Amino acid sequence: MSAPISYRRLIPIGVLHLLVFFTAATAAGTPTDPALTAVIQSPTRDPKLAARDGARHPAEELTFLGLKAHMTVVELWPGGGYWTEILGSYLKPSGHYYIALPTEVPSDEQAISDRWAQRMKDHPERFGAVELTQLGQGHTTIAPAGSADLVLTFRNIHNWMGAGEAEAVLQAAFTALKPGGILGVEGHRGRTDQPQDPKAENGYVRQDYMIALARKAGFTWVASSEILANPKDTKDWVDGVWTLPPTLSRGDTDRARYLAVGEADNFLLKFKKPESKNPR
Repeated sequence: MSAPISYRRLIPIGVLHLLVFFTAATAAGTPTDPALTAVIQSPTRDPKLAARDGARHPAEELTFLGLKAHMTVVELWPGGGYWTEILGSYLKPSGHYYIALPTEVPSDEQAISDRWAQRMKDHPERFGAVELTQLGQGHTTIAPAGSADLVLTFRNIHNWMGAGEAEAVLQAAFTALKPGGILGVEGHRGRTDQPQDPKAENGYVRQDYMIALARKAGFTWVASSEILANPKDTKDWVDGVWTLPPTLSRGDTDRARYLAVGEADNFLLKFKKPESKNPR
């Protein structure tokens, strides 16, 4: 089957509203910046996006990846803008924020991208100046070479695998990062008892496969986190990962069952561009 691109997966369709409690530290004990917590808890956020915080754990995830307010950050393919809204507000006072957009967006998905883009344009006092670049089909300059402290991608790796562009994307991230810079990758975690489909048509990517891809691009693997793990996800759904929330591709068919499972089991991986010219 042909896998939908990430925009569809990021639409908050049928997601239950969850009450989220934010702590001052992650499970690993790393303090969370109070300014980041304030952005996440802000009543000015899009309510439909904020409703997904219980599944996405934004404070824990961004703290794990080492986000700091002064950093130069690049977000790849922002989809429906869940992370864009948080990152734009947090980085506005002292950071620098690039958004690498797809070179082409299907017409039926364009409105989703346009919605958050217009929101950011309408509220410069909250999001500041965001620099837009392009990624895909020969466009790989996502930020000036060696300028980024952090490159982030959320649930996109299967799209690039499907297009045969995963290696080019990871190389673009490597080029944009400073020596010692961090690549953060969130993705739908595939089963280890099955070989990896190189096109990832069901939306799932084995964690070891992702690590191998990043290492091939020159990165070293730093750490992984289980904050996005979901043992209820059996990863054998009729429409792949899109069967589950937030997409709920089956509509009303078995809807309660899929809502009970929740969003997919996801890995969260942290990679580093080596300081030396001879990565391991």
